Amino acid sequence: MRILTGALAALLALGAAWPAAAQPLLQPEQATGSQPKAAVHARRFMVAAANPFAVDAGVQALRRGGSVVDAAIAVQMVLGLVEPQSSGIGGGAFLLHWARAEKRLRGYDGRETAPAAARSDRFLDASGKPLDPPAAIANGRAVGVPGVLRMLEAAHRRHGRIAWAKLFDSAIRLAEQGFPMSPRLYQLLQAESTLRGDAAARALYYGSDGGPRPVGALVFNREYAATLRAVATFGADAFYTGVIAEDLARAVAAHRRPGDLTPEDLLRYRAIEREPVCGDYRGRRICSIGPPAGGVTLLQLLGILERTPFHRAAPGSVDALHLFSEAARLAYADRARYLADPAFVRQPVAGLLEFDYLESRAALIGERSMRRAAPGTPRGAPAMLGDSAAAEPAGTSHISIVDARGDAVAMTTTIESAFGSRIMVRGFLLNNELTDFSPLPGNGARAGRSDTRVAANRVEPGKRPRSAMSPTFVFGRDGQLQAVLGSPGGPAIITFVAKALVAMLDWGMDAQSAVALPNFGSRNGPTEIERGSAYEALAPALRERGHEVLLVDLASGTHVIERVEGGWRGGADPRREGVARGD
Repeated sequence: MRILTGALAALLALGAAWPAAAQPLLQPEQATGSQPKAAVHARRFMVAAANPFAVDAGVQALRRGGSVVDAAIAVQMVLGLVEPQSSGIGGGAFLLHWARAEKRLRGYDGRETAPAAARSDRFLDASGKPLDPPAAIANGRAVGVPGVLRMLEAAHRRHGRIAWAKLFDSAIRLAEQGFPMSPRLYQLLQAESTLRGDAAARALYYGSDGGPRPVGALVFNREYAATLRAVATFGADAFYTGVIAEDLARAVAAHRRPGDLTPEDLLRYRAIEREPVCGDYRGRRICSIGPPAGGVTLLQLLGILERTPFHRAAPGSVDALHLFSEAARLAYADRARYLADPAFVRQPVAGLLEFDYLESRAALIGERSMRRAAPGTPRGAPAMLGDSAAAEPAGTSHISIVDARGDAVAMTTTIESAFGSRIMVRGFLLNNELTDFSPLPGNGARAGRSDTRVAANRVEPGKRPRSAMSPTFVFGRDGQLQAVLGSPGGPAIITFVAKALVAMLDWGMDAQSAVALPNFGSRNGPTEIERGSAYEALAPALRERGHEVLLVDLASGTHVIERVEGGWRGGADPRREGVARGD
């Protein structure tokens, strides 16, 4: 077995302080420790992403005169190889694009879709109860039609500058020549049990002793290289038609919990261009992607927070955590009731973001925690909706890029749970994205009531599950792009991004300090505080104010690029292996 040394020392050293403690399944990807990082500066362009090899691929694309979309494609293809637990061509993504010369903002939706055979009881057992999360996740029925390649192809047609085929070179080379097992991937493989049940994944990542290949050992994925060569040569059609599509459907059907995705489902998939959603916060314009993505909830959280005394709360104080968590509760309550695929359920986006509605929601925040908020009734809200409960496990990655022209991409990309459905085909893992749907189609008829409220986010054929992914741009008062950011983290993505925003815009922190700040917030349940952080000391005072406090490992992966005098400054989350680099 070959072991790499020398140039890889910086990457491999990240493992020194990373314990292999297992975490609850539905937390963001398992915490594997933290490595202090410094802010990075560049004059012309910058890439921030979750692995140094992926960032290098993006930087090379920009050095060759490529666009931000070209760089994003190169980054994504490498991430699917070296960070397979988080994203890849077997999953989906949302991409936000800024064209400086046009002053035009565009959103691209590459979210997975449910197969034509999908029904609303997809994740219920024989007694009508939701499956336990592990059984629902490692399940052929959890696999949605992957969308990332169709989306990237659509964005490249409009914004690409380098030939499509050239953007796969870095990933193909690494797959054929081998990439070193990283400390984070090693520890996630060590904690993972189900993935070993897939023969292809076991042969790729595990040794003869049954344990993961050691840190630094070269991992070769020639099947992935062959898949990328086909896509590079023939475009995304090579994935959505022909033998790759047939093998993908066959792998889903052959799983011990078989699914019903077919080659026809892949053939029918289309990426969608969506109008971004924007709102104001502290004199800046914050823009993200609306339903089924998480931008509306992010803007609601910030809009509610701005109408509280948060601006007077000291950074990292009890008051700050109290107000932030209460605003988050209110926003997540509305999310659970209303937000879903807009092709299937009318979305009251304008009503949720109206001045008066945000005022009314903020007025509900008092000195003591409400613990659990009820949804409001915004203008245009559909009647007879019940709340949507979903497991929303978190295997995701985020890419932030700016180029020398001033264009930018924020792209959040996912296969859902860490290692997705644990089904590997042709060198890549398939998503378990359909577990983002509500397992219960509605509230059900109750005693003394004949009505059944349906869940907006229930499973339906061809539907896209609701997501918390929130690729985000910040614009200044002069209309100039000020920051590009986003994060993985399942449903906590929204609070991770909001935390970074308030750290920069309210507390004056730079990009690196903002992402390193302890995570906190609420998803309309307990108030969560990052375990092992200085904020643990605030727990007793929060409990005195009525909060149910939960200390958890909140392993965000936030990547921020912000404008500074003379260029750009980047911050990479110390909780993962990401870096920011540029020229």
